[in-house]
Amino acid sequence: MQSVTEIATEIVAREGGYVNDPDDPGGATKYGVTIHTMRRLGLDLDQDGRIDTDDVKMLTRAHAVSIFVEHYFRKPRIDQLPEVLHATVFDMYVNAGANAVKILQRLLGDMRISVTVDGVIGPQTIRATKEALAAAPKHFVDAYGIARRNYYYDLADRRVNSRKYARRRDGGKGGWIKRAEEFIAPRYHLTEAQHRERTAKWA
Repeated sequence: MQSVTEIATEIVAREGGYVNDPDDPGGATKYGVTIHTMRRLGLDLDQDGRIDTDDVKMLTRAHAVSIFVEHYFRKPRIDQLPEVLHATVFDMYVNAGANAVKILQRLLGDMRISVTVDGVIGPQTIRATKEALAAAPKHFVDAYGIARRNYYYDLADRRVNSRKYARRRDGGKGGWIKRAEEFIAPRYHLTEAQHRERTAKWA
């Protein structure tokens, strides 16, 4: 299994460099770290008394990795989940915050394992996840990845400005869908035709 630092380094590479997309609620972002996160953590990197896009631009890869490990892996207690889930839940937490945990909790509910859907990893969620993994050891990680993919499609259904992240201009799979499928066995990947059918109702 990969170390948490290795997983975080891959996430940073996946997120890419500085962007400030007006359609992204995260605002100015570099290596996946948003300006909102930097303000929450008090990261005034240029020491000018305010945290703005200049500070985001100054962020290094190493600093982004350390932020993710501490605040997106250890703090939300992803490290307490079974190790086989670390990479996919961690990646989703960076991308979607507590929704990553809610996706897991809803999946547990779909398996008739009672758990509160609150986006918090506590003893109940940890115990339920271990139970689910024991019941479906060859399928549970894929099931979580598929649930991630469905989350992205559903979000794009509701939020028109986010559709460009799920579907490219040529109609192919967008970054969100490709990202989710990195954590799903190839046999469960959607074909291009299936993807186009799923997104056909979008304008």
